[in-house]
Amino acid sequence: MVISGKMHTFAHMYNSSQRLSLYQLNHLVRNTLEKELPAEYWVEAELSECRESRGHCYMELIERDQQGATPVARASAKCWASRWQMLRPYFERTTGQQLVPGLKVLLKVSAQFHEAFGFSWIVSDIDPTYTLGDQARRRQEIIQQLKEEGIFDLQRELRLPLFCLRIAVISSQTAAGYGDFAAQLNDSPFAFRTQLFPAVMQGEGVEQSIIAALEKIYQVQTENSQFDCVVIIRGGGATSDMSGFDTLALAENVANFPLPIITGIGHDRDECILDMVSHLRVKTPTAAAALLIDRAQELLSALDDAQSRIVRHTLQRLSTLSTQLTALNASIPLLAERRITTERHRIAIIEEKLKATDPEILLKRGYSITYSNGKIVKDPSMLMCGDLLETHFEKGTIQSTVI
Repeated sequence: MVISGKMHTFAHMYNSSQRLSLYQLNHLVRNTLEKELPAEYWVEAELSECRESRGHCYMELIERDQQGATPVARASAKCWASRWQMLRPYFERTTGQQLVPGLKVLLKVSAQFHEAFGFSWIVSDIDPTYTLGDQARRRQEIIQQLKEEGIFDLQRELRLPLFCLRIAVISSQTAAGYGDFAAQLNDSPFAFRTQLFPAVMQGEGVEQSIIAALEKIYQVQTENSQFDCVVIIRGGGATSDMSGFDTLALAENVANFPLPIITGIGHDRDECILDMVSHLRVKTPTAAAALLIDRAQELLSALDDAQSRIVRHTLQRLSTLSTQLTALNASIPLLAERRITTERHRIAIIEEKLKATDPEILLKRGYSITYSNGKIVKDPSMLMCGDLLETHFEKGTIQSTVI
């Protein structure tokens, strides 16, 4: 109603029947807005578009209904270069990301209507704390959803292989961080083998690019089983490009991946969601390389220690056996002599027993031995009439016939 009254004030110079040029009509609107909306206003909105041109920032603002689906308001906004060059660095340092579509923002704006370019809101300030609060809320919602799906800790349940030498790397091919990572592994004494799966590591394409790289790795792994782990590294990028690592789709793909994933995103602020769901998180690509090298060195040290213990135990065992062998060698003559004496005594006893049963000795004692057909006669009933007998005495033999 107030605006309508003001418009009549400015329109008193024109009557309703007078025809106006478009410029005159737009000029009338401009004067009315400048008088009616002279102040600046803080407005909450979502960015549906944000682009830079010649140092200026052009934004499209949107507000959705409570379900977050249907737009209920739209507007254009501009931030001129003189203000944008101050506001952008401050916003990015504070929030850790750039102004991108989908971001919730709190803007300080004033109304402007230009006869040639129409209406727009002119941005003079941006409150980064509002965006930080919205970011924190969205991060918590994603984390909660991952936990409800039961996949938030899946990666930490995996184990890095003992010999973790075959590395699938997701990074930008031209990134200095990737070069440092590869050089550090190549300079180590271990036979690391890496394969790069290039991906966009900053800007709006981060999510889909990394997911596509993970799908390629999965396909190769399914066919050949040639990787021990995956390393996602980003070096040299701006902190303001971190928003791509805080998405639900990327977190779900990483959490469900069957190989352990190590992240070295290269930032000092709080962990991104990608870090939270990965198997291990380090700060930089070189730290990721150092982790793999240290792990290989620890394994080598453990193997060297085991080898030393085996050699030491073997030498101790050989020394013990050698001492036992020496002692046994010294005792053999005594044992042999003792055994020989025992056996001689046993033989002597046997000889005495044999002498006691010697037929010659029995004959000397007055006994005789009778044979029938060359066999000793032990039972007379076995003899038949007419059998020829031969009886031996100490000093002679007689023959007889059974009658």
